[in-house]
Amino acid sequence: MPTRKIKFVEREYYHIYNRGVDKRDVFSDKKDLQRFLQSIEEFNTKNPIGSLYENSFVKEKELGGRTSKLVKFIALCLNRNHYHFIITPIIENGIEKFMQRLGTGYTMYFNEKHKRNGALFQGKFKGKHIDSNEYLLRVSAYINLNNYSRNGENKKELSFSSWEEYTQANHIKDICDKKIILEQFKSKEEYKKFSLEAWQDACAKKDELNNLEFT
Repeated sequence: MPTRKIKFVEREYYHIYNRGVDKRDVFSDKKDLQRFLQSIEEFNTKNPIGSLYENSFVKEKELGGRTSKLVKFIALCLNRNHYHFIITPIIENGIEKFMQRLGTGYTMYFNEKHKRNGALFQGKFKGKHIDSNEYLLRVSAYINLNNYSRNGENKKELSFSSWEEYTQANHIKDICDKKIILEQFKSKEEYKKFSLEAWQDACAKKDELNNLEFT
């Protein structure tokens, strides 16, 4: 099995992405999206975890809390056949441990639901080091708007992104730690304006971001 070239280091930021094997859909309905989002939350812990179904009947206190996380999310986008994250490892091997749990757990759920066997995702997840602040800002915009049109209108019904977290004043549930991005702008509106311009530019010049392998 090929060795992963990239080394994940704590407090560094990474663009993590993958798609369905043979470009197949990995989300067939909204319940699949909700399950994947639940998996993101439940598997992001240093503590051992069992069945998500069983855990849904157990109080958080009884599970030992969810304070000791493996990774921190900065941005994410889920589309029918692929996903994109910006994450940073909180502990050594945090990304590897989290992604192994997420991929295995969700694949088991999906295969059981759809009466199938085998791999769901296209090999190991892909990762790219985000090595500059400018790159971080532009990738955050691209990921937040990956399921949107050039004009910022949602073009994919079965999808989810952290765009609303970044742009709405009273967003109910947050998944991402947005401070490193939003503290560089005077307001959410200013970030929204920057992101739309960056997204439109990326759409017009896709070759500029080919090394990200967006799908």
